[in-house]
Amino acid sequence: QVQLAESGGGLVQPGGSLRLACAASEEIFGSKVMAWFRQASGKEREFVARIHQSGGYTYYSASAQGRFMISRDHAKNTVYLQMNSLKPEDTAAYYCAAGALSVRDARSYDYWGQGTQVTVSS
Repeated sequence: QVQLAESGGGLVQPGGSLRLACAASEEIFGSKVMAWFRQASGKEREFVARIHQSGGYTYYSASAQGRFMISRDHAKNTVYLQMNSLKPEDTAAYYCAAGALSVRDARSYDYWGQGTQVTVSS
């Protein structure tokens, strides 16, 4: 039973944009903090952004602040990550996660998607 499913990754040139989407089951989407993490090859998974259940509070990593925007559509049970001004160092597998606590620690998130690859290269 797939509860989180990401889409929207791909290859983009530096300076370009991508929008990732994460479709969630209704029971998860309505009650959980939703977040995006990423993991580059050979590196640890790192926090990118999170959004509270109501959508009223959002938090970003320093590298995402000002370039990325997280949002959630309650009608579609979907959370988005709009990524602008992409850099080669943004290249990673991006994961959607859901959890009860609004924290940066990946260990606190109970549900994970399968990931979608984002590659920023010319």
